[in-house]
Amino acid sequence: MPLQPFHLAIPVDDLLAAERFYGDVLGCNAGRRAEHWIDFNFYGHQLVCHQAGSVVAATPPVNLVDGEHVPVPHFGVVLTWGDWEELAQRLRDHETKFIIQPTVRFVGQVGEQATLFFADPAGNMLEFKAFRDATQLFAT
Repeated sequence: MPLQPFHLAIPVDDLLAAERFYGDVLGCNAGRRAEHWIDFNFYGHQLVCHQAGSVVAATPPVNLVDGEHVPVPHFGVVLTWGDWEELAQRLRDHETKFIIQPTVRFVGQVGEQATLFFADPAGNMLEFKAFRDATQLFAT
């Protein structure tokens, strides 16, 4: 089945901070907008930030994965290895506070992947990853 863009709407408590973060830090182009929401081209997907007040848990639940406390829920994109490395550096350049530092997990195993976690200004958790072998995205 060919991949189709997803649509995801997330709450933010400061629309200008979201616009700076998704636009300037992540490099996502803004699209349509209204007084209380902005569409972003999130790596070819439609991400809509809705000003909705503080609705994100201060301390999200976590799940232990490969020795790391992974925040749940979270969202993000699977990038190529090179694009992931560029994004990790871009985030470092913007002094992003990582929840999980850029790292490679499952080294030498099926599903070896680079991953990093951080929060947007509203506290929405994001993960970006890349697979050493992209064909292993859904491998068991």
